[in-house]
Amino acid sequence: MIARILSLLCFLALTQPAFATCSGNDLRPTLGPDERASLDAALANAPFADGNHWKATRGHATLHLIGTMHLADPRLDAPVRRLTPTVESADLLLLEMTSEDELALQSRLTTDPSLLLMADTTLPELLSDTQWDQMTEALNARGVPPFMAARFQPWYVSILLAIPPCASQDDLAGGGLDARIEEIAKTNGIPSAALEDVETIFAAFSDQSRQTQIDMMLSSLVDPAINEDLFATMLASYFDEAPAEGWAMSTILAERYSPVTSDAAAAIFATMERALLIDRNRAWIPVLIEATETHDTVVAAFGAAHLPGKDGVLALLQAEGFTLERLPF
Repeated sequence: MIARILSLLCFLALTQPAFATCSGNDLRPTLGPDERASLDAALANAPFADGNHWKATRGHATLHLIGTMHLADPRLDAPVRRLTPTVESADLLLLEMTSEDELALQSRLTTDPSLLLMADTTLPELLSDTQWDQMTEALNARGVPPFMAARFQPWYVSILLAIPPCASQDDLAGGGLDARIEEIAKTNGIPSAALEDVETIFAAFSDQSRQTQIDMMLSSLVDPAINEDLFATMLASYFDEAPAEGWAMSTILAERYSPVTSDAAAAIFATMERALLIDRNRAWIPVLIEATETHDTVVAAFGAAHLPGKDGVLALLQAEGFTLERLPF
């Protein structure tokens, strides 16, 4: 799963008023024997592999952990109804980024886009003619003029390419589970705070070497139809409450479809798993624990991929003495 800030960044770059509705296919049934074995092995070693809503308790502390997706989808209506009483009972809501932070970031990026731009070179200079032609076609399909994207940081372009051309601006901006949970909290006068500084997600990408960023960008150059299927597969795993499967499927399908070698695709995924998930998960644990020490009931809502695995938020909290219980989502 990508963070809420990434959907905002994609939204800021899109200039078309709308795109066609996505209708990709869930690729999970298409796994070959080797791919299925890889998936089974990944899930066998992933604690807390299933579930989008968990309760962690330690002493008098109660912490609800809700795995979110950051895109609008009508299938979220039922989970929102079920989760509303949980949110309404909270004393504090923790998010990856609050709406106030999002507005401040949007204002900053529109007036000072230096976070997203290269000052020393351009993409056409970094790529071969063939690669830039492919990039131009992919960017045009997403309503991003290549002349505007020529100075984008390669990591940012990789995010733009991860979103299929069929995705609408409504999908990318607002209406995700994070935003809907935050709206419930606001309506009930429940304060919200961020789990991390807004700069954290930028650093996770920008701290990567230029070559790693280029590799990330090139690995995202897949056929639009395949891109749409990847998107559909990610969403299907999410609504099946299978976050570990969703992340593992992304890894397997990247190796299947990415134009770079399978070894390179696996290396890219491992690098970004460390930067986007593992390192951030570990940084969030003290924030979550501190919140439970000053509030009776805390709800924390963040991308579902942060929940499972030995380096996931749930396992890290268990190691801190919390008892975990899966609840309805």
